[in-house]
Amino acid sequence: MKKSLIALAALAATGATFAQSSVNVYGIVDGYFGATKNDADPKTLGATQTVIQSGGVNSSRIGFKGVEDLGSGLKANFVLEQGFNVDDGGATAGQAFSRKAYVGLTGGFGEIRLGKPYTAYDDIVGTANSVFDSKLAPTTNVWISSDAYLANPGNTVYYAMPSLAGFTGAISLSFGEDKTTKLDPSSVTSLNLQYADGPLYAAVGYQTEEPQGVNVVSTDYTTVQASYDFGIVKVLGSYGSVDDGNTTDEWQFGIDYPVSSALVLSAGFARSTDDDAADTTRTGYGLGAAYSLSKRTTVYGGYRFAAEEKNGRAEDVENSTFAVGVNHKF
Repeated sequence: MKKSLIALAALAATGATFAQSSVNVYGIVDGYFGATKNDADPKTLGATQTVIQSGGVNSSRIGFKGVEDLGSGLKANFVLEQGFNVDDGGATAGQAFSRKAYVGLTGGFGEIRLGKPYTAYDDIVGTANSVFDSKLAPTTNVWISSDAYLANPGNTVYYAMPSLAGFTGAISLSFGEDKTTKLDPSSVTSLNLQYADGPLYAAVGYQTEEPQGVNVVSTDYTTVQASYDFGIVKVLGSYGSVDDGNTTDEWQFGIDYPVSSALVLSAGFARSTDDDAADTTRTGYGLGAAYSLSKRTTVYGGYRFAAEEKNGRAEDVENSTFAVGVNHKF
């Protein structure tokens, strides 16, 4: 009898533990059909290519996330997330979890993450980018910071403060652990501060990357993001700066116009200027539409154009993308 009661109590305790823990599978599958043209691509020599590609609005991914309630407001959590290409099924970056891989704790103190989360800077980049912060956005092939910075370099400790009167903030430190072989690309220090209250959103972020080796130059990134929702239209704007010995200034402006609860139109213009010998300037614009078929599935389409000029010569290099696609979240 006592053994039965002990077994029942153990089973109840185990059940209670499971009830306080959860693991979820989630992801995005995003693919589009369209046409691309890039004068700078040596493979195509500026010819228009008909393509089926992955990640028009969001990069395709699959992930696992879990949380365990430890009591007294403390929780343990983890995220493992892998990117993939829906057009050919290939994994991105050649890693088991190319996007995120971290474990952490959350509580009244905020959140701590250890592993390979996104940096604090990456948390806010694109939050006020028009045309859905996608491959159709005007910043694509215009802002050099869009693909240059290390979004999740790994070997990272990350801390996010709890929300206070609409303000949140985070700091992350990524360590170049191997000092002898340059296998780690750099050590990275990153921070952000955000404010959200009703229709207003504003954020500022900073990141510095220190490469391994001797006589190498660090790269500093600064971004300011802001948007205001007037109801009938949402206005978005952002500014960026990159300093790697030369300085690049970047800005973007756009609007989101909700035609209905399901249909959103978006348009934007972007520009960046390098402080180099050629006075390189890039400009671009994007137009897009997204229609929600359900809470999980959206169809989208649009057009993006960008041009680069050096020494005042217009249209030295042009590239463009036309796309129609489907985005499904699970």
